Amino acid sequence: MRRRRRGEMKRLPVECASHIIGFTSAGDACRSCAVSRLFKHAADSDIVWDRLLPPHYKHIISQSPSSSSLFSMPKKDLYFHLCTHPIIIANGHMSFALDRQSGKICYMVGARGLSIAWADTPTYWQWMTLPHSRFSEVAKLKLVWWLDIKACIWTKNLSAGTTYAAYLVYQLSEVRSGLARTPIVLRINYQQSAVVSVHRVILDPMPQRARHRGDGWMEIEMGQFFIEQKGNDDAVDVVECSVTEVDNLKSGLIVEGIELRPVHM
Repeated sequence: MRRRRRGEMKRLPVECASHIIGFTSAGDACRSCAVSRLFKHAADSDIVWDRLLPPHYKHIISQSPSSSSLFSMPKKDLYFHLCTHPIIIANGHMSFALDRQSGKICYMVGARGLSIAWADTPTYWQWMTLPHSRFSEVAKLKLVWWLDIKACIWTKNLSAGTTYAAYLVYQLSEVRSGLARTPIVLRINYQQSAVVSVHRVILDPMPQRARHRGDGWMEIEMGQFFIEQKGNDDAVDVVECSVTEVDNLKSGLIVEGIELRPVHM
């Protein structure tokens, strides 16, 4: 019986095996390589990984300065490259990556892509370059009363049927003030379902909800929201993530961006 099954598997066309594996996950595709040579060949094919890459990935990648080298990769290599190397898109204002565990879309809106009150007033904010940032510029708060930072992302650009968390990605300058007095308000407004998530945190000293990312930055979760299954691709539902505090003078906050990632259940 086992020999018959092995014989039947050998007669299965590689293309058929690839189509079958394409309906699984990246982890299952990698594990199927151990089944047989046929399955290894099928699991490495572009047919599989073109299905596992998110819809419209070609349009997203085309916005990257490195698009030509990315498009020349085998699809499997491209998939895992995007899991470990976020690419810069949207004129350098955003980064795009894939979550390694689920393959779902991750975005970070860089400081230049954020709406920051008084950002172009040198008295209040300084734009600077840091070698460990993925973006060409980050924003350093020099001195301001009115802290108001917003990121807006269309939900149609995120993975459907997915719970996301938003994170403020930041550092604290050695010389800083006002961040230990009044809580910063971290808020998420989801237009579609009118869900509002609000957290109040004091950033200095480092709060328990924050963590070091391993890339030279810290992050703190701002809240979570759920993306429904997609219906009309033309719908303009927006998630707004904001950071506000307007009661005290503050300085020394360095902002790289606001990142959205799938939550691992």
